Amino acid sequence: MASVTGFFKRIHAVECQAYKMFIDPPVVPKATGNGPLLKIGILGAANIAPHALIYPARSHPEVEVYAVAARDIGKAEKFAKRYGIKKWYGGQDGYQELLNDPAINAVYNPLPNGLHYEWTMKALAAGKHVLLEKPSGDTAEESRLMFELADRKGLVLLEAFHYRFHPAIQRVKEIIDSGELGSIKEVHASLGFPKGFIPEGDIRLNYSLGGGALMDAGCYTLNCVRYLASGNPTAVTSATALRYPKDPRIDTATSADLLFPPSTPNGSPVRASIKCDMFLPNWFWFIPRPPVISARVVCDQGTVEVFNYVMPVIYHSITVTPNDGKKRTEKAYAFPSGKSEKGESWWSTYRYQLEAFVDKVGGRTPQTWVSSEDSVANMLWIEKIYEEAGLGPRPESSFSLPEGS
Repeated sequence: MASVTGFFKRIHAVECQAYKMFIDPPVVPKATGNGPLLKIGILGAANIAPHALIYPARSHPEVEVYAVAARDIGKAEKFAKRYGIKKWYGGQDGYQELLNDPAINAVYNPLPNGLHYEWTMKALAAGKHVLLEKPSGDTAEESRLMFELADRKGLVLLEAFHYRFHPAIQRVKEIIDSGELGSIKEVHASLGFPKGFIPEGDIRLNYSLGGGALMDAGCYTLNCVRYLASGNPTAVTSATALRYPKDPRIDTATSADLLFPPSTPNGSPVRASIKCDMFLPNWFWFIPRPPVISARVVCDQGTVEVFNYVMPVIYHSITVTPNDGKKRTEKAYAFPSGKSEKGESWWSTYRYQLEAFVDKVGGRTPQTWVSSEDSVANMLWIEKIYEEAGLGPRPESSFSLPEGS
């Protein structure tokens, strides 16, 4: 009984405090001692923007969320006043007016997937660094062109796989790479939401906007298995999709089996699987299921599994099970001393990501990074999985950047 009581005390003292800090972080004074303040504009009054950028920016001394644009200027004004943003733009030309603002030097793009390419290209053409929500585009070619333009312009473009910046998933990879559990045999990742979490009419169910489970939850699972396997697949051996009854071009759930190169010379190929679901069925028809957010790596000398790799600041666990040895559970809310001088136990994945983005823009070396090659490869294998599932890629943007931009 004492152990049960102790467990809940730890939950209350650590995880609940971390959650509190996640949604209400401290506000720090803005300082320009390390260079000019990074003034960020948000394209779209998106629901993800507060947690992904606005709250994390409050505790970063070098960042100000300076402006927001929305198609509806009333919505933009309401959003700006709610979150303490100085400027807002709206109407048909609102996005472009934000990009034309000379005070803004970086843009956060959380627009629907189908608009990522157009407005990221326009932002880069306007000389702005871009923090781009995942997936980076609707196709691998779109992703390639965006990163190519960023490189040509000398600008920072980061696909926002925020979980990669947190100590939790990095600790999992460190355990794998240490060789403690031997060579990798299998890698599995799942991400699913309970039925009702995504409402009817949501942009994730809109084909023309790049919707689909694989584009949403699935891009995380694919990125995760690629990260933990330290490479790219060699083949999609099978893929199946559940189609949305109102538009069979949209997948509401997708699962895929992949092969990766052997993790050791002369070894067997690594088998991997991903599962993503936007409508997890209820238990007993009426009890909502909790989200499924896990990754597991099977090695020849044991396994390691992480629960809640996407939002570990709220709660997570890393379970290491050696074949010959004692099972243990770890948690990693902050980096150990010596690995990184930056970070607090209450920092969210988004706060760690923002730190890296600002470091990169400021010419400093970030603790970790998601490379352009990584982002393009993720989109390429999303396309291959869709092809194997019989759905095909999402529609390419019709936007074309004017020559000389």
